[in-house]
Amino acid sequence: MNERYDPAAIEAKWQERWEREGIFRAGRREGSPRKYILEMFPYPSGDMHMGHVRNYLIGDVLTRLHIARGYDVLHPMGWDALGLPAENAAIKDKRHPAERTAENIRRFKEEMKRLGLSYDWTREIDTSDPQTYKWSQWFFLKFRERGLVYRRKAHVNWCPGCKTAIANEQVKDGLCERSGDVVERRLMPEWAIRITKYSERLLQGLDQLTEWPEEVRKKQRNWIGKSEGATLFFQVKDRPERIEVFTTRADTVFGCTYVVVAPDHPILESIVPPERRDAVEAFALDQARKAARKRHDEELPKEGIDTGAKVIHPFTGEILPVWAANFVVSDYGTGAVMCVPAHDERDFEFAQVYGLPIRVVIQPAEGEPLAEPLSAAFTEDGVLTASGPYTGMRSAEAREAIAGAAKEGGFGGPSVSYRQRDWGISRQRYWGTPIPIVYCERCDPEGEGISVPYEDLPVELPPIDVAKVLTGTGEPPLAKVPEFVNTTCPRCGGPARREVETMDTFVDSSWYFARYLDPHNEELPFRRELADQWLPVDIYIGGPEHSTMHLLYFRFWTMVMQEMGLCAEPEPVRRLINQGIVNGPDGRKMSKRWGNVAGAREICEKYGADAARTFVMFAGPPEKDIDWSNEKVEGCVRFLQRIWKLAHQNHASAALKYEGPFEGRALEIRRAAHRTLKRVGDDYDRLSMNTAVARMMELVNFLLPIEAENDAERAALAEAVRLLAAMIAPVAPHIAEEISEAYGAERSLLDQGWPTPDPALLVEERRRYVIQVNGKLRGEVEVPADAGEAEVREVAERDDKIRPHLEGKTIRKVVFVPNRLMNFVVS
Repeated sequence: MNERYDPAAIEAKWQERWEREGIFRAGRREGSPRKYILEMFPYPSGDMHMGHVRNYLIGDVLTRLHIARGYDVLHPMGWDALGLPAENAAIKDKRHPAERTAENIRRFKEEMKRLGLSYDWTREIDTSDPQTYKWSQWFFLKFRERGLVYRRKAHVNWCPGCKTAIANEQVKDGLCERSGDVVERRLMPEWAIRITKYSERLLQGLDQLTEWPEEVRKKQRNWIGKSEGATLFFQVKDRPERIEVFTTRADTVFGCTYVVVAPDHPILESIVPPERRDAVEAFALDQARKAARKRHDEELPKEGIDTGAKVIHPFTGEILPVWAANFVVSDYGTGAVMCVPAHDERDFEFAQVYGLPIRVVIQPAEGEPLAEPLSAAFTEDGVLTASGPYTGMRSAEAREAIAGAAKEGGFGGPSVSYRQRDWGISRQRYWGTPIPIVYCERCDPEGEGISVPYEDLPVELPPIDVAKVLTGTGEPPLAKVPEFVNTTCPRCGGPARREVETMDTFVDSSWYFARYLDPHNEELPFRRELADQWLPVDIYIGGPEHSTMHLLYFRFWTMVMQEMGLCAEPEPVRRLINQGIVNGPDGRKMSKRWGNVAGAREICEKYGADAARTFVMFAGPPEKDIDWSNEKVEGCVRFLQRIWKLAHQNHASAALKYEGPFEGRALEIRRAAHRTLKRVGDDYDRLSMNTAVARMMELVNFLLPIEAENDAERAALAEAVRLLAAMIAPVAPHIAEEISEAYGAERSLLDQGWPTPDPALLVEERRRYVIQVNGKLRGEVEVPADAGEAEVREVAERDDKIRPHLEGKTIRKVVFVPNRLMNFVVS
């Protein structure tokens, strides 16, 4: 064993050996229990920095731990390779996005291997590969057959910089999160997925996800936004149309004095009188401009306009005005609300500004009645007044009765509303999955779209002249490629044109975890028997920023896959781990934007992969943010050097055969090693990798100064080194494997099995008690493990640090907590 620790040579050796032996290949342990461990796959944007690394290292540590414990582990990796960044870069550099993507994947993969990450590369997938996105197209067609994919006109968030529609979640403070441009609202045709059909299942399923962070579940509940109430129809006066509203306060309906619709509500086209049309359209255009410019958390002044249209109150027959106002949006709920200004703060404020009637119909259940005119809305439940046959009822009873009456009368009824909207997946860009639809004027005059036959999949992205097609302006890029657009109709064989939009990349990431099961299957996205073996994913690791996008979409996708018979379970993941971010040296999130990144390649070359890995795991619990520090990485280098020194100075004892007895210092060495082994294993199970590393540091500090004086001590130290190598292996695997081999192992630590601590060595002979006086810490004492209250008190009262706080005082009470503390209450 070399005296000098050489991480570069050791790490290259073991990385080559792991790959040669296929040690991370899933399925090599037939009959063993299985674990599927997965990290959210990356967009390959170039070189990997240590902010990326943290996500992958958590999964790597858990994978290595489970392999050592005898599991057959599936731990795959792939590339979320389609999307805007590559296309924007192609526009800037005049290079095809496929070229840059391939280069980035190659670099990313090299850096992952340089870190020693434990991936089964035989299962690698790339979403820009037609043989992968073929199956996204296959799902699109299957979903369409099930009524889950449809064509609609919808208001979309249009980024003028990216020249595409973007999701609500990609709008930050009114700006596109990628380009920074002010987002506009446009009415455009698009393809959408009917995720709202699963809103209730998605909501109920959260109760079963007990191993997901509560914050993620809370965000999904809020995003789905279930409300129970009533739907009511307000008939438009002298028109066949009616305005539908949803309310959770049907008990206030007799106080409705006006109805408000969104400024861009489609019903306005038909119900606004001709003399008011220009004014209403000008108001709608003005509000669209203001909405696009406003920041996400900005509260715009409430503005409205009387449309001139009238509706009939469904319970009283009263004629009410219809207003358009900016506090109602067309894609939330029904896009219309009944306004009860006496009992809703927003409605009250609006009524005061525009001089609309305020009618009290709920009085407090107790105390003085409301004094009119109101100075503020009364929004609590109470007792109904001026509400026809419901006068005198309490709010809860009245809500049920009024909803029932609406159902009986044919103008509404009890209902449930969800804030969640359907998922628009159309994107006006090139570098995405082509939507497998064609349009034929002869067979499809309504333009609903004809599905491409399954046997014609994949519909591949065409080769392009980047400079001519990816201009960043004008129509969608694919529309500029005649050889792609012009095709034949699968029904009549006549001329047809292809859909020129591509899919949202969240489609790819909604089911990619299942493709890893069977990545080379050309007949199906994956086989059911493999899904039964591996799904759901046991542990999934990624950032909390995906709570209401990816993490919701792939839950929905899995539910549909279960209904299709592709898998048995309706949820994709048992346990979700959200990792914290890595801040750069300047305290900001590590990002190329800020120029504060620590490149994975450079860090590994300078300090070694094991040192980089050890720092990331030691810096804090996985869920907490950490600050990058080269100085602390150097501290981890010194720690690994101390492990190497410990192994080297005891290497001569590696082949020693000694069976005992172990007494005195030899016994202390064995106890320290086995107790550390037990605690480190427990720490790994709790995902407390930082405390696991700290315990190993303490063990090294204890062992390193010991110079063995007999065979018992030499054997105990050699055993401790072997156990230390096993313990550190999930975090710093290269040095661990090298030490293990130097100490006689013929197999990888991953195949040796996780060591079991000797129970006899875990029994504590001494125990430490915290001693308080009047609740303040005054010291600690060590007593025999089986000591009772009297013995602990005797030792504490004699202790030099504690005795001064008791002298001259009267002990009124002694609080004794076995195995933990004693508190003297004195006066």
